[in-house]
Amino acid sequence: MNQIEPGVQYNYVYDDDEYMIQEEEWDRDLLLDPAWEKQQRKTFTAWCNSHLRKAGTQIENIEEDFRNGLKLMLLLEVISGERLPKPDRGKMRFHKIANVNKALDYIASKGVKLVSIGAEEIVDGNVKMTLGMIWTIILRFAIQDISVEETSAKEGLLLWCQRKTAPYRNVNIQNFHTSWKDGLGLCALIHRHRPDLIDYSKLNKDDPIGNINLAMEIAEKHLDIPKMLDAEDIVNTPKPDERAIMTYVSCFYHAFAGAEQAETAANRICKVLAVNQENERLMEEYERLASELLEWIRRTIPWLENRTPEKTMQAMQKKLEDFRDYRRKHKPPKVQEKCQLEINFNTLQTKLRISNRPAFMPSEGKMVSDIAGAWQRLEQAEKGYEEWLLNEIRRLERVEHLAEKFRQKASTHETWAYGKEQILLQKDYESASLTEVRALLRKHEAFESDLAAHQDRVEQIAAIAQELNELDYHDAVNVNDRCQKICDQWDRLGTLTQKRREALEVKTEKLLETIDQLHLEFAKRAAPFNNWMEGAMEDLQDMFIVHSIEEIQSLITAHEQFKATLPEADGERQSIMAIQNEVEKVIQSYNIRISSSNPYSTVTMDELRAKWDKVKQLVPIRDQSLQEELARQHANERLRRQFAAQANAIGPWIQNKMEEIARSSIQITGALEDQMNQLKQYEHNIINYKNNIDKLEGDHQLIQEALVFDNKHTNYTMEHIRVGWEVLLTTIARTINEVETQILTRDAKGITQEQMNEFRASFNHFDRNGLMDHEDFRACLISMGYDLGEAEFARIMTLVDPNGQGTVTFQSFIDFMTRETADTDTAEQVIASFRILASDKPYILAEELRRELPPDQAQYCIKRMPAYSGPGSVPGALDYTAFSSALYGETLGVCSSLTGWCILTSLSLAPSTSEASSQRTHYVLPASSCSCQCSFIFLLMLPYAATVPSVLPSC
Repeated sequence: MNQIEPGVQYNYVYDDDEYMIQEEEWDRDLLLDPAWEKQQRKTFTAWCNSHLRKAGTQIENIEEDFRNGLKLMLLLEVISGERLPKPDRGKMRFHKIANVNKALDYIASKGVKLVSIGAEEIVDGNVKMTLGMIWTIILRFAIQDISVEETSAKEGLLLWCQRKTAPYRNVNIQNFHTSWKDGLGLCALIHRHRPDLIDYSKLNKDDPIGNINLAMEIAEKHLDIPKMLDAEDIVNTPKPDERAIMTYVSCFYHAFAGAEQAETAANRICKVLAVNQENERLMEEYERLASELLEWIRRTIPWLENRTPEKTMQAMQKKLEDFRDYRRKHKPPKVQEKCQLEINFNTLQTKLRISNRPAFMPSEGKMVSDIAGAWQRLEQAEKGYEEWLLNEIRRLERVEHLAEKFRQKASTHETWAYGKEQILLQKDYESASLTEVRALLRKHEAFESDLAAHQDRVEQIAAIAQELNELDYHDAVNVNDRCQKICDQWDRLGTLTQKRREALEVKTEKLLETIDQLHLEFAKRAAPFNNWMEGAMEDLQDMFIVHSIEEIQSLITAHEQFKATLPEADGERQSIMAIQNEVEKVIQSYNIRISSSNPYSTVTMDELRAKWDKVKQLVPIRDQSLQEELARQHANERLRRQFAAQANAIGPWIQNKMEEIARSSIQITGALEDQMNQLKQYEHNIINYKNNIDKLEGDHQLIQEALVFDNKHTNYTMEHIRVGWEVLLTTIARTINEVETQILTRDAKGITQEQMNEFRASFNHFDRNGLMDHEDFRACLISMGYDLGEAEFARIMTLVDPNGQGTVTFQSFIDFMTRETADTDTAEQVIASFRILASDKPYILAEELRRELPPDQAQYCIKRMPAYSGPGSVPGALDYTAFSSALYGETLGVCSSLTGWCILTSLSLAPSTSEASSQRTHYVLPASSCSCQCSFIFLLMLPYAATVPSVLPSC
């Protein structure tokens, strides 16, 4: 240690850029103001003793007790935490000067430049110099480090006081002298940080001494700040000493600095926990909505897959109406729910990614892809169901038409066949004369001709019955029974006819040839003509079913052709009547005693006249029916054209909107907010266009009710329009969500609009239909200045293409670029915040959490934080390090035991917006009496993973 020569003074001068500008701090020609000197003595003494007490000593007289330099050196060691050179223990003056110089040298080594303060003046007990030296020490070690918004120490301390007391009435801190005279400033500082110590509302501005004493007593008792001033001195002095006030107030700053640091740490933790709680809420909401939607799909698909046919048109029309209600009322809200579910999933993944959390993995079977698959099965069943309904309606329409036709033909045949078996079974020929037998034979021949004419009708009846069976007619059993009876009867009539002919031929001889031939001619011509009229009546009364103007026009043309044959038929009728007239003329002319009735025919002239009149009555009726059907088909054609006109306008409109949205989603000019406003306008226009879709649905319903099944005027079906509309709604919602996600990402990550535009421009330059393959992505990164090696590029590809699909989406590209250019909170930051609340302990207690955090978040931590069992553990200690790591999906593998090993497997979730791939990373951990809190880590991973091991490791 070098000897310091007596009488040497240190002339230190403050620089302008030092922590505190000294402007005429000391007037060496004048003495200190007595009041100020008193205040400084008391304040500086108390301040020094607050530190010297830590070393087990104190001072009584500030100018006397520092003269030998020993306590001065001790004071510097206590407040700096550093060791000074060994002091001289002699009592001579030069020993004292040497000790003081050591202290002054140490002060100078800390960048402090003293102004005309020499060791001799301190040794000589110069009050002015001693107080100046102590003030310099206070400035350097108590005030210099105070800085708020890059201000100087004094300004920083003043700004801190102003901010803390701003909310309090009657407090206006502008300086470090008069602003503190009423004592409210000190009380406000205490109440701001410890409201439990002072009831500020009960303070009285007119009682400054009481306010100051109250503040000092509380500070001394609860904050370990000694009483450095007398209230009377502050109040009764016009301008209290600035240095004394600054010294005292700086003690409050240091007392509360730790609390402020804890408050900042608590705020960070609260923010992180709030994000985690909100994410868990969104996950639970997604799970609930997904479950409800999947349950609705599960209930609906069996209904759509039910193909049990109804027996009547009315029942099938009711099913069609139920299906229309499903399409128009029940399904559209579910389309919105599905779209909103996808949007919520993407938004949640974005929030997780922005907050540096692992991606969300829904429960098994509730992935977005699972919902999309279930929805696809629903739409497949729906499409098949509508086709089945329409086919069934067509089938029933055909079936009912055939059933009515069967009933008409069967009734006609049964009427004709009634009594024929009894006639054929008669043996009237056994007692008849020859003439009578010959008449019976001729009559039988006429019957055979009539029987042959009815063969075609029987075959038609059997064919209609067969078709009804093929169409699965509900009353096919009765149809088959009736058809079988007709066929059996027909077979019997054939057999009986043959037997009667054989019996009659045995006794047949020619009767009167002329009359006989005339009767026979009449019978041969009357029977076909009679059958023609019966067939004409059947055709004129036959039901018809058509689906177009062309078909009804064809029926009208056929009817006109039939009417053209009526004059020829009338000529045949007159010829037959002439034959009968000739018979009557011959009988009358030759006076033959024989009946004029025709023995060969059951057809009489009266029957022919009646049936001819019936045909003439039915012709105009048929005309009217055909014209009515023609009018209905014209109405159907108008419906087709009306539907087609709208569909041909709506279909291209939907396509154009899809193209506009696609162009908007890849534009690279303008802010995201402008793009959002444009998309919102698109969405508004689309929603307003819904009335056109509803009107088209109404026209479609009219078409279905009119049983119109085809439309040559348009290629668009209602199903095309529905699907296109649903895709348009989903596309605009997804596009808006993508832009919202980009805005959320940009704002949360601090990405500028210029950067976002640059990202979009780079992607659009290399993309192919909205995607980039790996080589395009590599070229894009190189164009943006990335120097890529194979390993680095492979690492990046695991981030942007975690599922190995070979393509990079725009969202994945944006996510990667924002991760590269923005900062996020990390597990290390949260751990550091907890460490502040725990006062640097490796664990934290429940009461500390309750004191520093809001009740709900404190309880959230206590419930999920594992017990701490590391070094220095106490009962109730909680491990905040493991808790913070698990918040960010990091697995902590630290155990104290060395007697065994366990393998802990955690889920590493890829940050993808639509899917998350599961990769397993193994950590080898000591097991035995393991304290690594494996179960806790798996517990915190549950919200982010679809499955976890059912049995935890042995640790």
